[in-house]
Amino acid sequence: MSHTTALPGTPCATPRAGDPPMHRLEVRLPDQVPFAAGTFDTIGPMARAAFPHRHTFYEIVHVTAGTGTHVVDLTRWPLRPPHLGLILPGQMHHWEDTRGLDGSVVLFTEDFLLDHPGDRDLLRRLGERPWLSLDGPAHTRTGRLMAELIEEYGHGADGFATVLRSLLHVLLVRTARLRGPGASPQPAGRPAAVAEEFARLLARGGTDGRSVRECAELIGVTPGYLAEAVRTATGRTPGALLREARCREAQRLLVGSELSIRQVAARVGFDDAAYFCRFFRRETGLSPGDFRKHHDRRAPSIESRGGPS
Repeated sequence: MSHTTALPGTPCATPRAGDPPMHRLEVRLPDQVPFAAGTFDTIGPMARAAFPHRHTFYEIVHVTAGTGTHVVDLTRWPLRPPHLGLILPGQMHHWEDTRGLDGSVVLFTEDFLLDHPGDRDLLRRLGERPWLSLDGPAHTRTGRLMAELIEEYGHGADGFATVLRSLLHVLLVRTARLRGPGASPQPAGRPAAVAEEFARLLARGGTDGRSVRECAELIGVTPGYLAEAVRTATGRTPGALLREARCREAQRLLVGSELSIRQVAARVGFDDAAYFCRFFRRETGLSPGDFRKHHDRRAPSIESRGGPS
């Protein structure tokens, strides 16, 4: 599964020294389906992890009860259930000061979307607004779908993987509708596919230190074609999105790791720490040191925690 899943009992993915914990999704035997569904209780204590960490998989949470805060990257979402939330691979998140947190959780890797490849773009779009407060009817519909996913996954009857993919597709489409007009996936032409691949490259963290030209070469198009495709899909330039992605990753590492500022600079592709500091101040209005002091939620790397996956 391209190193995105692990057999039960396999340790969490080992991050580079000083990085925040990285959790993989255990696959179900003997089917090895890169998917899991359950309640916060049945998924286990990591579903309520109070320390900043990342996933190699997608997580959808339907929060039905509880108080506290859900933090995704640097955005804080107060809990006033019911909510529907999405955590993308590579994002840093944790639950803070929660009491009575309850609901259901769906976990899956990108490999699980084979039957509905357009859902990759839909997930990216949903990630732009990852936390929704649900009204009564939306809460009821979402609860029914999540219950069906949990039941189907638990029974494991013949053909259950196909049913799970179909139910997940319905959940994503209906969630997109909650975001209003224009949130549905766009037709997948060649420019749209190029823009989607660039977005996936950004999400995977595969752009650190790379130029627009190098990203275009990775995707297999010219820089001009990449610029046209990305501008059509997002209204922005690849260069602006690259700067934003590097700054966002730097923010995650400053907040969620014990790396020095020089090490953070190197991780996001800057050989010169002073230049990185100027870049970061220009993008955020703060120096890396001031930013870290203001958002100090660092956790030790997983090597020192020895925690479960």
